[in-house]
Amino acid sequence: MSIACAVALPFLEGTAWEGLASILVKTGAVGFLALYAAQRTRGLRAGLFVVALALGATGDALIELSFVAGGAAFAASHVAAILFYRRYLRPEMSTVTSWAAVLLFLTVPIASWLLSRDWAVALYAITLGGMAVAAWVSLFPRWRVGLGALLFVLSDWLIFSRLGPVDLAPLPDLLIWPTYYVGQMLIATGVVQTLRRFRR
Repeated sequence: MSIACAVALPFLEGTAWEGLASILVKTGAVGFLALYAAQRTRGLRAGLFVVALALGATGDALIELSFVAGGAAFAASHVAAILFYRRYLRPEMSTVTSWAAVLLFLTVPIASWLLSRDWAVALYAITLGGMAVAAWVSLFPRWRVGLGALLFVLSDWLIFSRLGPVDLAPLPDLLIWPTYYVGQMLIATGVVQTLRRFRR
């Protein structure tokens, strides 16, 4: 159902279904990922991850009505994700990994401000960068969860480019939704399957 919603959404744009129907479909894309995570995991720790996905789905709906309200929901989602990933940190990290994490955390808000020239966006991007770093240094597979978090960052950067002086057209129109959804899908499936393996 999640994939069906994700694939259907672009086809609703510019049609009579654009509006409430497209908001429901957009919300369903990540909302069904939250249901998938809730059904396939157990425990309070996993519940925190489900909350992060649910807040992301809420952000998808709210951002169509208010950019600020949607951003607040996504910020809350990132905070929940950070708290979740912190419970699964890698026991040992190389110097290269540690410096890469610091660089990523600094780069995300700085690049977000340069693209948008908006301090509120830069503040939000602190939570975005924190989420990406927490995912990258967690025990979850980087080629799925870490990559998914980086795709989430890329999607937001494309959104921010619409607000500031940097014109990246037509990339935002083409890539915002695919990078965001694929990122969320990689994160959700990577976390769920890893948690199930831990449990076994």
